[in-house]
Amino acid sequence: MNTWGEKIKISIFGESHGAAVGIVLDGIPSGVELDLEEIKREMQRRAPGRNSISTPRAEADEVKILSGFFDGKTTGTPLAGMILNTNTISKHYQKELVRPGHADYTGFMRYGMSHDYRGGGHFSGRLTAPLVFAGAVAKQVVAAYGVTVGAHILRIGEFWDTAFDAVQVDAEQLRTLWQKEFPVLDWQTGDKMQREIVRQRDQLNSIGGIVECAVVGMPPGLGAPFFGSVESRISSMMFSVPAVKGIEFGAGFGFAEMTGKEANDEFYMKDGCVKTYTNHNAGINGGITNGMPVVFKAVVKPTASIAQKQRTVDIEKMKDAEIEVHGRHDPCITHRAAVVIEAATALVMLDLLLDNGAEGIR
Repeated sequence: MNTWGEKIKISIFGESHGAAVGIVLDGIPSGVELDLEEIKREMQRRAPGRNSISTPRAEADEVKILSGFFDGKTTGTPLAGMILNTNTISKHYQKELVRPGHADYTGFMRYGMSHDYRGGGHFSGRLTAPLVFAGAVAKQVVAAYGVTVGAHILRIGEFWDTAFDAVQVDAEQLRTLWQKEFPVLDWQTGDKMQREIVRQRDQLNSIGGIVECAVVGMPPGLGAPFFGSVESRISSMMFSVPAVKGIEFGAGFGFAEMTGKEANDEFYMKDGCVKTYTNHNAGINGGITNGMPVVFKAVVKPTASIAQKQRTVDIEKMKDAEIEVHGRHDPCITHRAAVVIEAATALVMLDLLLDNGAEGIR
């Protein structure tokens, strides 16, 4: 099954080198005025071929809205968006030689020799383009409820950006990140990160990173214990983003070295609202939002496609082989993944808001 969500349901379709990729969103409230220029800008944040640290595959990533949008507003019926693939080169891909780190082998075991292996097929990061479209819509809807989602590159290799202040992070800071081609809080560290990406590219290698995401404005009381927890719902979406291999909320693994007194977020009153002095628990208690910022980190693995010689197998001859991956690939996908993680998070927040009975915008 390729469908996610409770109140909002999304289904992604297409392959990296197929005719198009796209997404269907069901459950979007009616009457939402969509800023199409803002959606276009969000798409360009993720689009390939924009600079020297991204893949040279150039795609316009213009979304054609097929349904669910009329007279500048959502209709409440399924919203479908499609993005054409216009710059594919399939000759670099071989069905019999499975690429290390990719889903070539597992795709073969799951679907047989008929699966589309070109550019990763349906497993490709190319499928995050329609996810960004869906998230751009969701960001505009949740904004009507006072919710803002933003992300930055926390780490590339050994270089660390300044982390969010989990208590004080605000909507203005998150919106500022939307305007940056390379979203970091400290531009000097960002420059070092970019030089490291170029260094790995020149060595025919790639490098991973960490994206930190924050959500402000979520009211307390959303979510559920156990299987419907906010952490569970965010995690299920994050692990649907290709290359995300780990997630931690708030202090995360740092809780292992803390005492209960250190880890607990003590409460106080401010302007008639309940707040916490610290936010080690990422704005979530018992799987339910407590009104503080929701903050988490997601690790993005190094791009699997590298031009260095690697060991593999030939699945037609069933024997050991070697492979050098050719084609156009990112030396690092973390900076492009930041907007994808924002988009995916916005969809989860909208799902939670609608699950709590938020009504359509008329």
